[in-house]
Amino acid sequence: MSSRDDAVDLEELFESSDEYDPVPRAERLRRWLDLSVLAPARVAINDWRALIGTIILGCYLVVGTVGVVVVERPYSDVAPRNAPPFQNLEYILGTDTVGQPIGALLVHATPAMLKMIFAGAMVSVGLAALVGLLSGFMRDTLVDTVLMSITDVIITIPGLPLVIVLLAIFEPENPYMVGVLLGLDNWPGLARTVRSQVLSIREEAYVEASKIMGLSTLTILRRDLLGQLMPYITINSALSSRRIIFESVGLYFIGVLPFTTFNWGVMMNMAYQNHALTRPDRLHYLLFPMATIFLMSFGLVLFSQGMDSVFNVRLQARHASTTDGEVTSDE
Repeated sequence: MSSRDDAVDLEELFESSDEYDPVPRAERLRRWLDLSVLAPARVAINDWRALIGTIILGCYLVVGTVGVVVVERPYSDVAPRNAPPFQNLEYILGTDTVGQPIGALLVHATPAMLKMIFAGAMVSVGLAALVGLLSGFMRDTLVDTVLMSITDVIITIPGLPLVIVLLAIFEPENPYMVGVLLGLDNWPGLARTVRSQVLSIREEAYVEASKIMGLSTLTILRRDLLGQLMPYITINSALSSRRIIFESVGLYFIGVLPFTTFNWGVMMNMAYQNHALTRPDRLHYLLFPMATIFLMSFGLVLFSQGMDSVFNVRLQARHASTTDGEVTSDE
C-alpha cells in the first residue's frame, strides 16, 4: 500500500471518528446539569444548615424586592405614636415615637442593606481573589512583591479609622458606594489566605500540564486555579457580607454615615435617643431592628457552613443520579 493510500485511510479514520460521538450532546448536557446543579441542590436540601440559611436569605431577598412594593412607605403620624407590638394588624410590630410603623421601616430599610452587602462583598472578595491569584501564581516575581507589599501596608492601617476617614471625605449616600468603601477594609486578610491556597494548588500535576501545553496565564488562572478556589471564595463572601452588615449598622448608629430613616442602624440610634433602654414601652423600637440584624447574620453563618457540604465532591457524587453509585442521603 502506498503512502498516499495510507494518508487517505488516516483521513477517513479521523472523519469517521469526528462523526462518531460515543456520548451524545444531550447526554453530556444532562450529566452536566445533574453534577453541577441538581446534585449540589440535593446536598443542600439534606444539609439543614444550607437549607435554613438559604431560606432565611431568600426571605430577606423577597422582602427587599417584593416587600417594598406590597408594604406602603411609612410616614410620620400615620399611626398612633409608641403603639405596643402585637396589638394591631396594621402595625403588628408597633410604632415609633413619631407614629411610623416599625414593620414598614424594617421592610423599606432592607433594599439599601442588600445593596451595601452586595457591593461590599463583591469588592472585598473580588479584590482578595484577584490579588491572591496573581500573587500566588507569580510567586517570587515583581508582581508578587508589589501586590503583597500593598496588602501588608493596608493590613497595618487600622481598619475602622480608615473607613471613617473615607466616609467623611466622600460622604456617600448611595448604598452601593457605602458598600464599596466598607469593602476596601476587608480584602487584605483574605488575599493573604487565597495566596497561600494558590501556592499549594499551583504545584499540582494538572497545573504543570497546562503550563507545558502552552496555555495562557489567564486561562490557567480561570480554569485550573479559580475553579478550585470557588468553594473557599463563596464561603468567605458570606462571612464578608456579615462583616459589612455590622460595620454599616454600627456607622449609621454612631452617626458617621448620612442620616436616613430607612436603615436599621438609624432606627436603633433613634430608639436609643428616645430612651428605649430606660422606657419599657419603647423597648420594642430597639429590639426589632436588633433581631432583624441578628437573623440575617445567623442566616449568612448557616449558609457559609452549609456550603462546605455543598461543594464537597464526594457528597455531590453520592447525590448525583448519573454516577455509578446510588443516590443516598448524607448521614
